[in-house]
Amino acid sequence: MTPITSDTRFEIRPCESKDLDALYSICLATGDSGADASSLYADPKVIGHLYAAPYALFSPQCAFVVEDSTGVGGYILGALDTRAFEALLEEKWWPTLRPLYQDPTGKPPPKWSVDEMRSWQIHHPRPAPDRIATPYPSHLHIDLLSRLQGRGIGRQLVELWLATVKRLGSTGAHLGVSPANRRAIGFYRAGGWRELDPERSSSARTLWFGMKL
Repeated sequence: MTPITSDTRFEIRPCESKDLDALYSICLATGDSGADASSLYADPKVIGHLYAAPYALFSPQCAFVVEDSTGVGGYILGALDTRAFEALLEEKWWPTLRPLYQDPTGKPPPKWSVDEMRSWQIHHPRPAPDRIATPYPSHLHIDLLSRLQGRGIGRQLVELWLATVKRLGSTGAHLGVSPANRRAIGFYRAGGWRELDPERSSSARTLWFGMKL
C-alpha cells in the first residue's frame, strides 16, 4: 500500500490486516501508562482486545501505522462515531471474546488481577461519558514504541488522523489518558487538546481531553 508519509527513516500508512499482531504487541509494550506492561499480564492479548484490535477490524478508515526498518512500531487508531462504534462492538466483537474470558464479578474487585480487570471490561464495556462523546463524537488511541518517540512522529500521526475524521464529517474528537502518563498528558496539551474536566477529583482514573474540528 502506498505510504502517506515516507522518508528514509519511517513511513506512515493505513493499517492493514497483516498488522494485527503488531498492534497487539505495541499495545502490550505501552500498556502500563506508556511503559511496557508485558510483565503485568498473564494473557498478552487481553489489553489489545480492548484498545487495539477492534479498531483495525471495525474502523479501518481511522487506523494508521508507522513502520521503520525494524517493522511496525506505532499506531493511531480510533472511531469516527463513538456511539456507533460502541454498538458495533457490542454486536460483533465482545460476543466473540466473552466465552474466552471469565467475568470476575463474583470476586471482590480489590482482589482482581490486571487480567481480571480487563476481562471485566470485556463483559462490561465502559461507554464514554455523554458529556464527552456528545460534543466530541470521535475518539482515538495512539501508541509508539520508544525507538519512534521524540521524533515528531506522534504529532504527524495525530494531524493525519484529525484531518481524516474531519474529512469524514467529524465535528470533534476526544481521548482518555491515565493521570500517571505524564509524558502523554504533556504531548496532548502541547498539541492543543483541551482538558475537559479541569476540576476533576484527585482520584479520577481517566483524564479526558477534547478538540473541536
